[in-house]
Amino acid sequence: MNKYYSYQPSSGHGLPHDPFNSIVGPRPIGWISTKSSSGVDNLAPYSFFNAFNYVPPIIGFSSIGYKDTIKNIEDTGEFVWNLVTKDLVGAMNQSCIACPPEVSEFEVAGLSRAKSTLVNPHRVLEAKVAFECKCTEIIQLKSVSGAKVKSWLVLGEVIQIHIDQSCLKDGIYQTAEVGHILRGGGAGDYFSIGEEQLFKLDRPK
Repeated sequence: MNKYYSYQPSSGHGLPHDPFNSIVGPRPIGWISTKSSSGVDNLAPYSFFNAFNYVPPIIGFSSIGYKDTIKNIEDTGEFVWNLVTKDLVGAMNQSCIACPPEVSEFEVAGLSRAKSTLVNPHRVLEAKVAFECKCTEIIQLKSVSGAKVKSWLVLGEVIQIHIDQSCLKDGIYQTAEVGHILRGGGAGDYFSIGEEQLFKLDRPK
């Protein structure tokens, strides 16, 4: 018979490190670029990120705390998601650094800007994939009691997609070969995707 460690999050987990982020993971990284109303490029990674709809394609991320990214999207209604791959891990980590609003993380991380097609925020030139997005909703999260949580969920419709042609083979995107990096739990746990993790499973008919 299984033995379980059980706890109520509202009372604390009682462990050396909160396991929640480790269990719900690894997760894609929301590397989000925005532009302030004054024209400053912002770039920041978010570990709470995923895709939520096919048609139209909708992605979302949650910001723990009201940050420049949220303000910029509120002001402009636009953002870009940039794919983090193995070769960009160092730059992504540098873009975590807390900077004043007038400083661009593109410069801090040594990254190049690429002009977007349909939105004003620049995308990361070095990123193999980028989604240009228009914000559809910004929701401040609430607890079951209805109390507002200091976290903001941003949802956006993807209106333009850029894919490096090296990621395509016979027109099929090669997830296992591109070098995706995912966020795990702990203070600094990350995971990569490769051919060794790939297996096929057909849906039952």
